[in-house]
Formats: sequence, structure tokens, C-alpha cells
Amino acid sequence: MKISQILDKIDEKQLFVPAFQREYVWKRNDAKELINSLIQDYPTGTMLTWETGNPPELKGDHKYDPLQGSVKLILDGQQRITTLYMLMTNQIPPYYKEHEILHNIRGLYVNVETLDLEYYKKTIMEKNPVWVNISDIFKGKVRYRDVVDQLENQLGGERLPRSRENVIDDNFRAIERIKDRDFQEQVIPTKATIKDAIDIFYVVNSAGVNLTDAELLLAQISGYWPEARELFKRKLFELETNGFVLKLDFIVYVLLGVLYNMGSKMERLHGIENIEKIKATWDRLDKDILDYVFNLMKSQAYIDHTKEVNSVYAFIPIIVYAYNKGKDNLSQIEIKKAIKWFYYSQIRQRYISQLPQKLDKDLKIIVEEENPFDKLLNITKDGFELHLRNLVNSAYGVEFAANNLGISFPVIDDTEICLVEIKPGLNPVYTTATDKNGQKQEKFYVRSGNSSPEMPLQEVASYIQNRFNSNDLSY
Repeated sequence: MKISQILDKIDEKQLFVPAFQREYVWKRNDAKELINSLIQDYPTGTMLTWETGNPPELKGDHKYDPLQGSVKLILDGQQRITTLYMLMTNQIPPYYKEHEILHNIRGLYVNVETLDLEYYKKTIMEKNPVWVNISDIFKGKVRYRDVVDQLENQLGGERLPRSRENVIDDNFRAIERIKDRDFQEQVIPTKATIKDAIDIFYVVNSAGVNLTDAELLLAQISGYWPEARELFKRKLFELETNGFVLKLDFIVYVLLGVLYNMGSKMERLHGIENIEKIKATWDRLDKDILDYVFNLMKSQAYIDHTKEVNSVYAFIPIIVYAYNKGKDNLSQIEIKKAIKWFYYSQIRQRYISQLPQKLDKDLKIIVEEENPFDKLLNITKDGFELHLRNLVNSAYGVEFAANNLGISFPVIDDTEICLVEIKPGLNPVYTTATDKNGQKQEKFYVRSGNSSPEMPLQEVASYIQNRFNSNDLSY
């Protein structure tokens, strides 16, 4: 199907996007690369559509009327098609609302002499006729003769060389021809069910890198519960106004955690048999649990916004624990332990990698242990100590760390601290530091009072002779 036909069918309400599709997430660089590929006549992928007389919920304001007969839905390729629609019409397509366009890629300029693509830069584009908004070319507002006339006016009426004029003309034609480019279309037949179409969408997208597992799962949920995406987004907006900025995949992991006590095996939520459980779970999360947990983090942990958090997924074990408490709130002791574990998880950056597997392990503890945060704290403390020892091993060697490093976690005035004790060494230890030029140098530091200054190079040999060649190992 030609690109111009695709855009026409969108405007004529013959081509739609299903509600289970995500928002528009492409960035400006993605738009530039697509247009460059089209100008150069490079391959730009295919479009997967589904022709059906029984479509799922559609994005946008249009409501399907059975009198329409069969309509086509875009299952794959909608990010590219949306990009072309916005650049060619300078409008948002009817299946999206303004807030669903996460990055506005309109306003792309093309140099009609070199075909360079850039977003507006005053320093190179002001009073330079060769830089033209590409949307104006597609809409016929600016033609090659307009650019030539402006250039000749700048030259005081002198005519442009024919070769330069031809280059500008050829480049205009190359841009205008984009409308006639074909997008290879693959069509799912009318006999396919909604589940068939979503399953195909899942398979097609899971083979790439653009959609996460959580986003693909959300598409599955939206297929059998069309309102889900908007309900989740409404709650996320509400939480964001209170400082907690979260994404849709966070909600997906929360649902998986509450319903199946895991962070992997998202296929458990694929089937329509989950619909009543998910609706009931979400109703309670929305009206009670999420607000309760985030208010708890504000009032008891003094976390006012997610900017202070390196991984928001550490909220999930606390949310699952609070959910499983039923109508009971957490006791003050439980709150203290949960918050202590939360801070440890942030220091240790527990969920920065291997998120599904770590949630599997932690949520299993949450639902099976009588005092889960005690056990989670021990896991986190062990990991923290191991991390610290590995740093010392790397910097000063295994022998020093084994013989001279002591790590403990005493509680002082109801506050647990990490105590690091360094015993006197038998041999001098050097610290490798990087200077401002990126060069690594070994430096020697000594303890003096309550500071550790670097010892001047000329004094090091004498100090080592006196300090380490005597039997006195005290500081």
C-alpha cells in the first residue's frame, strides 16, 4: 500500500489502531532516520494489518459501527505510520490524543541542497532559504521555485547556476516521491479472532527490541479488558501529581506480583480467564493499596518523590505485602522493617539488573515467611557486605581484605549501622588514583589525627622504613 493511501485511509476512518497498542514513543532521531531512509530509497520495514468485522476497542474517539463492515487495524508499524502522518500533515492522527504523543517529532527541517535533516537551529537556518520545514514540502506550501527565487533575491537578482538549481529541484522531487513509496503490507485474514490477532502481535513484537515484556503483556490484557490501559494511566497520573512518577510496566509487575507472587512468567496473565481476578485486584490496588503504600513512604520513609529512588520496583514487595494483609494496616514494627529493607535495597541497587528473577525470589519470601523483611534484610546485608569486600579486594588485594577488614551491623539507638573496622597492616598499601588527564597514579596516604592526607613522595621511603620494618604495628 502506498504511503499516501495509508494516510488517506486513516482520515477516511478505514484504518485504525487497536486500544491495546502503546502510546507514540518514537523520538526525533527515530523520525530523522526514517525520513532519511525513505529519501535514499532504503528498505523501511513492513506493515502488519488485520482486516476484521469484529474489532476490539479502538484508539481515539471513533466507535466501530457494524454497518461499516470490515475495517483494517494496524498491528505492527504504527510508530512509523504515525511519524509519517505527523510529518506529512503536521497534525496528530485521529487515533491518538495529544498526551499520548510522548515526543513531538514535528518541525523537522531538510536542507534541500544537501538533504541533511535537522530540527530548527536558528544559527544555521535563520535567513537561509535552503532549510525548509519538510511538512511544508509535503503539503505543497513550499516548492523548489520558491527556494530558488529567495536565493536569487539574496544574490541581488543574479540567477543561480543551472547545476545548483537542478540539485534543488531533484531533491524536492525525492522528498515528494516519498508519498508514493510502498509499505509492504502483510494482512491477517478476517477469520482471525481477537485473541489470534493479539497473539500474532505478541509474537511479532517479542522478536524485536522495541517493546518490553511488560508492554507486550499490557497489550494482551488490553485485548480482553479494553479499558485497562486508560484506567492504569489515570492512576499513574494521580500518583505523579504526588511526586511518584511511574510507568505502565510498573503496574503490570504489581499485578503479576499480587496475583501470582512473581516477576517472571508474564504469560500467566495472557488469557481471558484472568479478567475477573485482574479487575478485582486492580479495584483494590486503585482505591486503597497503592495510595496507602506511597503515603506510607512519604510519611514514614520521608521519600517525597521517585527522583530519590534508584529503582521503583523496590516498592513492589511492600505493595504485595500490604495487599496480602487484607483489611489490616501494617504495624509500626512491620513498617520499620519494610522501610529499613527498602533503604538497603536502594543502597545495594538490588533491582537495577535481573528484575524478574529478583522479584521471583523476593516475592516468594514475602508470601511464605512469617517475618519476610527480616529475611530480605539478611539477604541484602549479605549482598552489601560482599559488594564492599569485592571493592576492597579489587583496590587493595584479597590478603589485605581477609586479614584487615571487619564489617558488622550493630544497632545503636534503634538504628542499624554498618561498622567498618580496619586493622593495622603488616605491609604498605597504595591507592590508585586517576588525575585530571586520565592517567592512573599510585598514591600513599597515612592517618594523621582525624584525616588521611597524601604523603609527599620524598617522605614515603623513610616512613615505610620506620613504620613497617619495626615491630611496632600501632598507629
